[in-house]
Amino acid sequence: MIGVDWGTTSLRAYRIGTPDRIDRPAGILTVSPGGFPAALRDAIGPWLDDGETHVLLCGMVGSRQGWLEAPYLRCPAGPAEIASATVPVPFEGAECRLVPGLATEDSAGIPDVMRGEETKLVALADTVGTGLACLPGTHSKWARLDSGRVTGFTTHMTGETFAALSQHTILARTSEDGPDQPAAFARGVDRARQPGGLLHHLFGARTLHLMDRLAAAETRSFLSGLLIGHEIAAAADGVTAVHLAGAAHLSDLYEAALVRRGITVTRHDPDLVASGLTHIGRSLGWV
Repeated sequence: MIGVDWGTTSLRAYRIGTPDRIDRPAGILTVSPGGFPAALRDAIGPWLDDGETHVLLCGMVGSRQGWLEAPYLRCPAGPAEIASATVPVPFEGAECRLVPGLATEDSAGIPDVMRGEETKLVALADTVGTGLACLPGTHSKWARLDSGRVTGFTTHMTGETFAALSQHTILARTSEDGPDQPAAFARGVDRARQPGGLLHHLFGARTLHLMDRLAAAETRSFLSGLLIGHEIAAAADGVTAVHLAGAAHLSDLYEAALVRRGITVTRHDPDLVASGLTHIGRSLGWV
């Protein structure tokens, strides 16, 4: 079986059961209309020629902007439910299916969705069993895992908000690029626990600088800690342990913030996609 994680900006392919892997900057935005079969064959053609007959794809390739939309599957969901909801796509020479994204609703009935992360969570759930998982990123995902299934999740636009605030608001004028400032980051995490709310706290990043109580070199780290601190307060209220899987630098920040909040952190390998696709493929009878 071949597993493919095809996102907006990149394509990663895995020949399951072997160390063979492909990683190229050929996301779905580079594919012309109707060009997905040819683009896929260009990436994995040698493996197909070598006898592989099953291809399982996840990520934005299954979105409305991708090859074909794979409708969202409602939580709770595990490998068996996801496998049953995969969508076949015509592809000469191999059986090819798209993994659906997941959908849930919060307590107010507002929908939330993910596409691509569900495959990582399937692998994480197999290891963790039951617990709270965090996948930090541009749009961080916090997922509740129970008996190997994803029972619900929340999305937080922390990474994108940090980029917008630090580059395109008044805060950009009172900050400068440079190395991380751990003390300023911790200060931001602590500020998130104080009364006043996020919008008030954000303006405080400016006034602290104006009053010479926050150096320009510290502002970005303070802002990062403030946003991550508010995210943790919303997503992990009352939680004592979190499973964390993400890029090293970002996971370091989240771990520092979580530990500062008294929450135990277990780190996991962020490259979980191949394992998750394998679990889903097993439910399809492919491996």
